Amino acid sequence: MDHPPSAAALVIGDEILSGKVEEANLAVLARTLRGLGVELRRVVVVKDNAETIAREVRDLSRTHDWLFTSGGVGPTHDDVTVEAVAQAFGVRVVSSPEMEAMLRAHYRERCTEGHLRMALIPEGAALEVTDEITWPTIRFENTWLLPGIPEVFRMKLPVVVARLRGGRAFVSRAVYVKMDEGVLKPLLDGVVAAHPEVAVGSYPKWFDASYKTKLTFDGLDEARVLAARDAFVALLPAGEPQKVE
Repeated sequence: MDHPPSAAALVIGDEILSGKVEEANLAVLARTLRGLGVELRRVVVVKDNAETIAREVRDLSRTHDWLFTSGGVGPTHDDVTVEAVAQAFGVRVVSSPEMEAMLRAHYRERCTEGHLRMALIPEGAALEVTDEITWPTIRFENTWLLPGIPEVFRMKLPVVVARLRGGRAFVSRAVYVKMDEGVLKPLLDGVVAAHPEVAVGSYPKWFDASYKTKLTFDGLDEARVLAARDAFVALLPAGEPQKVE
């Protein structure tokens, strides 16, 4: 394959590791990034510990083009992501006058010191907005600080899209067959060897009468992706495939 920009995700929260809350942001992040031509290559899940988060931020931000954190940006004692990111990059935590003004305007007489904690940012961070999404998303260099609440996480993604737009989106095609992976292996091996620029995936499905295995063909060049898919389809026996996308 060509070498698209790389990304990592750092999921933060005791609640994820304890199973109290089900992680729901990674799949939507991965799909969004692929639409931008960015490849999510690594995911790390950690507890609400500033030193641990800072260590992972240092490593992941240095080894990937983009890093996205999820969680730990609220007002409570266990929301330590801003502090940890500042520690990772060797800067202070400061209060953003712009975000503080927005918080005071929103909460009015109900505004507390807890609310104002949500105005804290690593010093020098960019505050990313769009015309439609005016509450800032914090970005320090290549590291985006996103909320862990799935509904809010999704609301923030258009800001990421606006900032990263311009690359070639991944192309993905699929073939569904009623053959199992053991039978498919020699066919797939030949296609993989002949089309090294296309990522080929094989995903079995149990208890589904419509198909047994889904084969995917992904890449940045549509013509090459289609060539690999069609080469595979040409090797299938009569009666296959069940469906081609």
